[in-house]
Amino acid sequence: KKKLYPLKKKLYCSRSPTDPDFGVASMAIFAGLLTFVSTLLALALRHLLRLLRSRAPDPAAAAGFFHPYTNDGGGGERVLWCAVRAVQDLCPDLPCAVFTGDADASPDGLAARALDRFGVRLLRPPQVVYLNKRKWIEASTYPRFTMIGQSLGSVYLAWEALNKFTPQFYFDTSGYAFTYPLAWLFGCKVLCYTHYPTISSDMAERVKQRKSMYNNNSLISGSIWLSRCKVLYYTIFSWLYGLVGSCAHLVMVNSSWTRSHIVNIWKVPERTKRVYPPCDTSALQMLPLERSTTPPVLISVAQFRPEKAHGLQLEAFALALERLDSDFLKPKLQFAGSCRNKEDLERLQKLKDRSVELHIDELVEFHQDISYRDLVQLLGGAICGLHSMTDEHFGISVVEYMAAGAIPIAHKSAGPMMDIVLEEDSRETGFLASRKEEFAEAILKVLRMPEPERREMAAAARKRAQRFSEQKFHEDFTKAVRPVLLGRS
Repeated sequence: KKKLYPLKKKLYCSRSPTDPDFGVASMAIFAGLLTFVSTLLALALRHLLRLLRSRAPDPAAAAGFFHPYTNDGGGGERVLWCAVRAVQDLCPDLPCAVFTGDADASPDGLAARALDRFGVRLLRPPQVVYLNKRKWIEASTYPRFTMIGQSLGSVYLAWEALNKFTPQFYFDTSGYAFTYPLAWLFGCKVLCYTHYPTISSDMAERVKQRKSMYNNNSLISGSIWLSRCKVLYYTIFSWLYGLVGSCAHLVMVNSSWTRSHIVNIWKVPERTKRVYPPCDTSALQMLPLERSTTPPVLISVAQFRPEKAHGLQLEAFALALERLDSDFLKPKLQFAGSCRNKEDLERLQKLKDRSVELHIDELVEFHQDISYRDLVQLLGGAICGLHSMTDEHFGISVVEYMAAGAIPIAHKSAGPMMDIVLEEDSRETGFLASRKEEFAEAILKVLRMPEPERREMAAAARKRAQRFSEQKFHEDFTKAVRPVLLGRS
């Protein structure tokens, strides 16, 4: 007789648990049960979603822009107002509303801000839908598991928004992808402009390699188990991110790098369009290409945030000075940027302290929270501009350098590498670098470049910058949204 081996109390099997076939059979049974349960859950969820959607109120004939922060003053806000104007031009009779958490926002106030701050003249002021629960999307609300916390918080905020006003066309211009299924349930057509993916394969890869960065602190990178847990967290979040992102009827992205990651995660390539962000470079294009080189000036324009890697620029500048010929006039490096909070102010002070340690403080200037007019003046005196952020999705500051006639030295990754610092009419438009030594070498090339050659490269760079104008954004954005807004999608 075959010996029977107990499995669970009253169940018996004629195979030993150590038998290889036993493990295969068990896994097959488990996989079958998992598939069966997943199918039942999917069918139940689909039925529930259809039920909820059937009970949702009919959307109003309007375009609603989900943009909880309408006073950040950055490139994202410029996209918002340029998008509103493009929709108004395409559909003059379609009302536009903005969902915002800014208590002082008013229709006339927002229209005035769009004109005064960004030069965008709206055809009429937008409606304002005020949101009370914005704190649920703030990073400070979630000291741990910030990504998933903010993502779920955005769903709660969108629930408030859509219950107050349900538009036929729901535009997300701030990157809150977890709100898309909810907007779909309310019967909206979902359109989004994505500046960067919330999570990317690059982020997960750095955690796997246990690299310490601004979004992967040394406590986690120093532990193999914590790193594995974070990789699992990223894997689950990435799956959820792909699921919710695929609910969009139209996806617009700001660069080739962003498009590649969004297509990889959301898997809707036929609905994903690349629309470069609007860069207002009209004032910069008017600056003369001739520059004073007594002394030559380098500039760096960026908020004093950790990912901007100002320290790398400082170290590279110090290295370039060491390698510069002794009879060469010493150049200056100007940092221009804003500070959002106490942490940014502390970061700025550390940069100042580091310049003293490197004995280059007399050659380095820091310009904090300066006006746009002053920034234009600084750009007009610089021969080159530095950018060192890894995987910046686009890189508006690089475009501003090029438009101003300052030769860009940008990080060799993402937007600057794939879209911006490329040849124009078979002529170079700048340099790319990733390590301190490479940045220093590029700085030396610009400093030693004969003036006619520098002007020729600057002219090519300025011509390339015209590809990223507000007019180009208006044309590409309108072309992308027309099929959805006019009912052909």
